[in-house]
Amino acid sequence: MRSDEITALVGANKKRKRVGRGPGSGHGKTAGRGHKGDRSRSGFSLHPAFEGGQMPLFRRLAKRGFSNAPFSERYEIVNVSQLERYFRDGDSIGVKELAGVGLVRSCQSRVKILGDGELTKKLVVSAHKFSKSAEQKISGCGGTAKVVA
Repeated sequence: MRSDEITALVGANKKRKRVGRGPGSGHGKTAGRGHKGDRSRSGFSLHPAFEGGQMPLFRRLAKRGFSNAPFSERYEIVNVSQLERYFRDGDSIGVKELAGVGLVRSCQSRVKILGDGELTKKLVVSAHKFSKSAEQKISGCGGTAKVVA
């Protein structure tokens, strides 16, 4: 087989439609946009929720309720078992150290320590909140749990 004998599959490469190039092309004059109206103009775009002038769904439905969700305080969760895995005996742990090892997203995160898992190391842990079981496990190993404001 020679390189000049290779041909593309029929229909694989379609020519683009050249609109507005005279009556002989079949797409002359209005260039496939019809007559007048906003759809025939340049720069036209339709709002995704537009329903043809009908009263939109979001205006037909009643506004109901109130949500406190935007005002809620969100805490990142760290378990005692993770403290056991990532830190050594006698370490002092704060939010900065937790972010450093990748247990929380950033130093600005609010952190709650939960008591899932076992702890055998004496740790000084500073966080925004502690569960009762986490506090018991930390103090049970001789460590301390400090609540940060």
